[in-house]
Amino acid sequence: MKAANFKNIAVIGAGTMGSGIAAQIANAGHNVLLLDLSAQSAGDKTPAEIAIDRLLASDPPQLMSKKNTARISTGVIDDDFDKLAECDWIIEAIVERLDIKKALYRRLDAVIRPDCIVSSNTSTIPIKLLVEDMPTAFRQRFAITHYFNPVRYMRLLELVTGADTNADVIDRLADFNDRVLGKGVVRCADTPGFLGNRVGVFALQVGIDETLKCGLSIEDTDALFGRPMGIPKTGVFGLYDLIGIDLMADVVVSLGNILPADDAFHGVGGANPAIAAMIAAGFTGDKGKGGFYGHDGVRIARQFAGFDGDGIPPYKAAKTTLPPAAIAAAEAAARQDEPLFPLLDGNDNQARFCRRVLGRILHYAASLVPSVTSTPQDIDDAMKLGFNWQRGPFEMIDAIGAQRFTTLLDECGLDTPPFLQDGAPNYTVQAGNLMVRHADGHRYPVNLPDGAMRFHMTRRTLHPIASNDAASLFALDGDLRLVEFHSKANALTDESMEIVAAAAKDHGAGIIIHNDAQHFSAGVDLNAFRRMIEAGQWDEIDAFLWRFQRAVAALKYTPVPVVGAPSGLAAGGGFEVLTHCDRLVAHTNSVLGLVEAAVGVVPSGGGVKESYLRWHHHLGDWEQAAWKAWMNLGYAATGSSPELAARMQYFLADRDDTVMNRDRLLPRAIQLVTEMAHNYSPPRPPEAELAPQALAEKMDAFMQDGVDRGDFMPHDKTVAMQIASIMVQGAGEGQTIDEDGLFARERAAFIRLVKTPETHARIAAMLDDGAPIRN
Repeated sequence: MKAANFKNIAVIGAGTMGSGIAAQIANAGHNVLLLDLSAQSAGDKTPAEIAIDRLLASDPPQLMSKKNTARISTGVIDDDFDKLAECDWIIEAIVERLDIKKALYRRLDAVIRPDCIVSSNTSTIPIKLLVEDMPTAFRQRFAITHYFNPVRYMRLLELVTGADTNADVIDRLADFNDRVLGKGVVRCADTPGFLGNRVGVFALQVGIDETLKCGLSIEDTDALFGRPMGIPKTGVFGLYDLIGIDLMADVVVSLGNILPADDAFHGVGGANPAIAAMIAAGFTGDKGKGGFYGHDGVRIARQFAGFDGDGIPPYKAAKTTLPPAAIAAAEAAARQDEPLFPLLDGNDNQARFCRRVLGRILHYAASLVPSVTSTPQDIDDAMKLGFNWQRGPFEMIDAIGAQRFTTLLDECGLDTPPFLQDGAPNYTVQAGNLMVRHADGHRYPVNLPDGAMRFHMTRRTLHPIASNDAASLFALDGDLRLVEFHSKANALTDESMEIVAAAAKDHGAGIIIHNDAQHFSAGVDLNAFRRMIEAGQWDEIDAFLWRFQRAVAALKYTPVPVVGAPSGLAAGGGFEVLTHCDRLVAHTNSVLGLVEAAVGVVPSGGGVKESYLRWHHHLGDWEQAAWKAWMNLGYAATGSSPELAARMQYFLADRDDTVMNRDRLLPRAIQLVTEMAHNYSPPRPPEAELAPQALAEKMDAFMQDGVDRGDFMPHDKTVAMQIASIMVQGAGEGQTIDEDGLFARERAAFIRLVKTPETHARIAAMLDDGAPIRN
C-alpha cells in the first residue's frame, strides 16, 4: 500500500483530548486547524486559544517543543467552519453527546470534500449510532480513532471500523497514525467499549471490589496490583486519583450503559456510596482536595477496611512498608524468575486478593474471544499500549500456565472460557517465528505493520550469546549484536557493564544498544553506591567507576559501528553509555540528560568528558565549552525530547536520528548500523585542553552569589565546583589532557563528593523517598 499522507487536518473540540491530538499532529511536523466554541465574552480568549495555553503549560509536556504551537491554527466553529472544506481528514473530539455529534456531522457533510475522511475520538458511542442518519458516502469515509490520554505518551490508537467504512479509509488512517503520529494501532470492531477501556476499566473495578471483599488497605492493593503484576505503580486507587475519581465514575457509568446485560462488568460497575460521597464533597483526586490519598504533612490514605458507615472513610497515615509478597515478586523479577508466582502463593488475604483479581481479569479478557476480537494479541496490545501494562492478559496466562490459571478460575467460581479450554499456550515459537493462536484454532505470526519490530517479542525467538540478571547480548541477522538492559528500571550495575564489555569483544558487524522497556535506563544503581558509601569502601567505588569507564571506552573504539536506540528515560549512567555510541536513533519521547548533580555526585562514566568534548566541537573554544557543559551538568538538566536535548549537545541533530513510533526504533537502528558498517573507521582518541584556571573563579563567584540569594544550598556549590574541577586547570597543572586523564578526574571528583555527609543524605533521600533533599 502507498504510504498515507494528509495535507490538511482539522480537530474539532479543544478539550483535553482534542488539544492533545492537535499537539501530536503538530509534533509530527504537520499543520492542524483546532476549532471550538466562541469566547464567553468579548475580549476573552476562545476555548481553542486557551487550549494552546494549556499545552504550553502541560506537565509532562504534550509538545515536543513549544515552537510546535506555530503549526496549530485556532478558530471558532461558527466563524471558521468554511475552512473545513479544504481538509482531507477531520477529527471530531467534542462532548460525548450523541445529539450534538450528529448535528455536527450533518453540518460537515454539507461543506467537506467528497474524499475527506471524518473520524470521532469517542470512547463509548458505537459507529452504528453516530452515523445512522448519514448518507452512505459519508458512512464509507467515517471511522473512530480513539486516542488515549495523554496523547503524546500513550501509544494506543483504537481504530474502529463501521459496517460501511471503506477498507482503504481504515488502511490510510492506520498507516498515518502508525508511521507519522507514532501510534500502535489496534483495529477494533464496532463493539461496546472497544478493547482497551473495556478490559482496563473492568480490571480497575475488580481491584476495588476485591479490596473491599478481602479487607485490604488501599496502600496494599496498589502495592500488589501495581509493579509486581507488571502494571504501573499507581495501581488502582492511585490511578483513580491521577485521572480524577469523578471522571472515572462517569466512564464506569458510560460503560455500564452500553455493555450487554449479561456482561460481567455489571457485577463491579455499580455505584459505591463512599466513593459517591467523596466526589460530592470535592475529594476527586489529585485535581481536587485529595482523593483516596492525600497529604497532611505526611501521605495519608482512606481507610476502607472495616468501614461500613455512611459518608466518607477517614484518612490515616499511609503505610510506608511494602507487603512481603510485593517484595518477593520484585526479587523474583530481578532473578528473571516469574514475579506472579510469589503473589499467588500463600493463604492470607493479600494472596487471596491477587488470585481473585488476576483470575477475574484474565477470565474476562479471554471471554472476549471471539465475540469482540479473533486474536489475543489485540487485547494484549491494547493493555500494553493503552494502560502501560508490561504484559497483556494472555501473556500472563501463558506465564502462569494452564493448570494454575484453571486453579485461579476455580477459586473465583468461574468456568474456563471456550477459547482456552484446550490448555494450549497463546504464543509459541515455530520455525524461528513468534506465533499467536486465533479463534479459528490456527496459529499465525504476530501481527505488526511492515517495518515494525518489538524486541520483547523478537527476544522470544533468540538465544543470548551472554546473559546475566542485568543484561543480555544477542546476535541479530546480518551478524549484528544487540545489548539489552533488563534490570529493575534498567539501573546499571557491574553485571550490566560486563555485557557491554562483552559486546565490544564479540562485536560482529555492528552493535546496537536497545531495549523496549518503558525506560531505557534510569542510571547507575544507587543502592550499590549507598552500601559502599556506608561501608566506607572508597577503593571499591573507584574500581566500579574504572570498570564502567573501561566498558564504555571499549564500546567507543570498537572496530565496528555502534548505534544507541533509546526510548523513555535515558539518564545518568544510562545516558553515559549512549554518549559513547557513534550515533543515536532516539524515540521522540526520549528524555536525555545527566542528572547526577541532583543527588550530589558528578557523572563519572564519561559524561562530563563527553559533554565537554561535544561543546568544544560545537563552539571551538575550550573555556566556553567548559562553561556550557558546567551549566548543564550543574543544573542536572535534561531534554524532554531529542529536539530539546539537542540544545544541550546531548542529542546531535546533524548526526543522530529520531523516530515517532517506538515499534520502528529497532528497525531504523538496524538499517543505520548496517549502512555505517560498509566504510566504518572508529573515532580517534581526542586531544583536549583544560579550561584556564580563571574560569574556576568565575564559576565560584556565580555559585556564591546563588548561595547568598538563597537560590542554591551550600552543598550545591560544592558539587558544582567538583564538576568544574574535571574541566578546569588546577594550580600548577598543564593545559593538555587525554581521555584517560578526564576519566580519572571524573572518578576523583566523585570520590570526594561521596565522602561528604550531604551527598550521602541526598542519595539516601532519593532511595527512601523518591526525591533528593536539599542541603
